[in-house]
Amino acid sequence: MIGCIVQARMSSTRLPGKVLKNLDDENTLLNYVLFQLKESKLIEKIVIATSTLSEDDVIADFAKNENIDCYRGNLNNVLDRFYNCAKIFSFSKIVRITADNPLIDPTIIDQVIEKFESDDSDYASNCTERTFPNGTEVEIFSFNSLEYAWLNSKDEYEQEHVTPYFYKNPDHFKISVLKNSIDLSNFKWTVDTLDDFLFVQKIISKINKRPILISDILKIIDDIQI
Repeated sequence: MIGCIVQARMSSTRLPGKVLKNLDDENTLLNYVLFQLKESKLIEKIVIATSTLSEDDVIADFAKNENIDCYRGNLNNVLDRFYNCAKIFSFSKIVRITADNPLIDPTIIDQVIEKFESDDSDYASNCTERTFPNGTEVEIFSFNSLEYAWLNSKDEYEQEHVTPYFYKNPDHFKISVLKNSIDLSNFKWTVDTLDDFLFVQKIISKINKRPILISDILKIIDDIQI
């Protein structure tokens, strides 16, 4: 099964609680992540993975209200969180998405999955060589590869960021990269700060459709000012 694990926490240092901040009158940042993911034709199940800290109870409550499964694990060792989540839900292939990317493009998600499968890769992404906007990152890896990284990675940075062990060990893993036809890596649509949040909020207010694609954003991006 191709499962998508969305990592989410309330304890962002630059913009605490951002994943449950409202991007419009009704929907939070995390709602928009889910809207986009549900448009993927290849993802079979979505799970939100948060921590066991009490401050993340609201994320678990959000998931329950949205009828999305939620796994709770280690706050800092996100690699461990992903491994145990994938194991519990019997995912053979895992798409990794972060909850601060509400403009993730479902068509790009499917392209990365297709490349992963056609290349028979252990790990594939559109971000190890950047040609896509920051905020549209997609990674996919096999459960066997995840388990190998979980067993062998002892580095705190690798454990926090889940996937560095893969691309730090290219001799062990078959790695594929999806590259865009034009370089859009200068754009930043991820939400790290309040300014980022307000910028994405303006993008969403100008595009009255779902899913929101990269091509839709490029048509209106020059009209947006913060």
